[in-house]
Amino acid sequence: MPAGVSTRLLGLAQPLASTFWPKTDARDYALLPSGSSGIPPAQTGAHALRVLCCHPLLLVRRRLRLVLVSVGILALAAVGVVAYFVLRALPLPPLYARFHAAELALPQHDASLAFPEGRDGRYLWVANHASKCGWGNAMQELFLNAYLAYRSNRAFVFDNYTWSRDEGDYSLYNLKPIPSRIPLTAFMRGPIVGGAFPEGDHAPRAVVPEYFYEVCTNRTTMMSSSEVSGPLVDPSAETVIKTWIREMGDERCVEVERQPPEVFDEHLFADASRLLDIWPHFSASPIVQSFSWSTLVELAFDNNRDTIAPTSPSEPPLTSVPVSRSRALARYTPIPGLLVLHIRRGDFASHCTDVLARRELGYTAFNAFPALPDRWPGPPPDASEAEKRALYARHCFPDIDAVVARVGAVRGTPAGRGLQHVYIMTNAAPAWAARLARALREAHGWAHVASSRELVLTPEQRYVAQAVDMLVAQRAQVFIGNGFSTLSGMVTMLRMANGVPPEATRHW
Repeated sequence: MPAGVSTRLLGLAQPLASTFWPKTDARDYALLPSGSSGIPPAQTGAHALRVLCCHPLLLVRRRLRLVLVSVGILALAAVGVVAYFVLRALPLPPLYARFHAAELALPQHDASLAFPEGRDGRYLWVANHASKCGWGNAMQELFLNAYLAYRSNRAFVFDNYTWSRDEGDYSLYNLKPIPSRIPLTAFMRGPIVGGAFPEGDHAPRAVVPEYFYEVCTNRTTMMSSSEVSGPLVDPSAETVIKTWIREMGDERCVEVERQPPEVFDEHLFADASRLLDIWPHFSASPIVQSFSWSTLVELAFDNNRDTIAPTSPSEPPLTSVPVSRSRALARYTPIPGLLVLHIRRGDFASHCTDVLARRELGYTAFNAFPALPDRWPGPPPDASEAEKRALYARHCFPDIDAVVARVGAVRGTPAGRGLQHVYIMTNAAPAWAARLARALREAHGWAHVASSRELVLTPEQRYVAQAVDMLVAQRAQVFIGNGFSTLSGMVTMLRMANGVPPEATRHW
């Protein structure tokens, strides 16, 4: 080997060798107590020989462990850097600035207005409204909070649909960026979000928190849900409302502290015997009857009308139908021939067979109207754990064969006569939704089958897509919902309030 080459190889090898086999000199052993032989007294003879022989091997092992740990840390750091740049490369969701601006510009944000609005008006700001939950949970609480404000003759203070209060504009959900907060006016219109009440109803219009803090500076009365609702034992919705009205008294600006529990908690929404005592007045109130979906949501419906269910060219777009202040809900008439299925996937895989089955929970309250034909049977007292899980899976997480069988049975009822088109509202993977659509076509010969996964939506519509699905379900000739889903429950509630026959709303 040429001398120059060997010299370069030696130069490369020396740093590597020094990593695993460092040079030693007297300073390496300066702290070792030594005897006359230079070896520690306890390490003479064969033991001393093993120490002297193994010392380099121990150093090699230690250095090797250090190198492996370092490599692991570097690998994790590299994964983090790659994930960061991958996330940065994803398109960021819209922030709905135009909706926020429109909310701030509502005409009732004027302190000079006469009572019951303006600086002398009365307000209710439920600051501890639900967050980090699905749209169905948030929507049912929103309706009840707005109804409480209406019953107490106070302006409702409406906030965003909130995933996170404390993060920046964006949050991560399933490793994808989502808006942390979406203005409610991107979902809906009506008195809940500042729209006018029907003529003759002089209730104060809803406002945003920014105006509340402006007009209620140094006048706010803080109230705690735990102090007001806490002493109540399994109260009905009417009892909760009357208690809050009494406790608020004549206070002008009431803010509910952010700490839990909510004014209307999850247990109330799970019990029809407690929630539905307000139904006769609640369902007829402007909170429900003057509700309509936003123009953004209705445009998504119109633009995907032929995907949802082919229609006559003479049918006018939904967005062209005038909105009545008193009966906006009536615009959502059933579409003849349309069957809508609500099929939950994702987190419901464990929610149905673990949480619900373990706690033996029943249908949510708005899925349990006494007039509905399908009631939750509940597991028999002597049912095994396996039998409970199977029962909940059949009603809460049906597989493709169960869906096909149930659809066939419902199609054979009087309410199912004339059904031709199927729309599947689902969060399932597109491949699973496509397999279900194929199975339905093969089993029943439907004229048209489509799913949520086939809708073409703008970026703003994509993050309110749950509302688009709900609008479709409201207008179904027959709707088959998930009795354990609050999203299905709100569809069922709106259908019942709109006078859709109970036998046209079914469950798995």
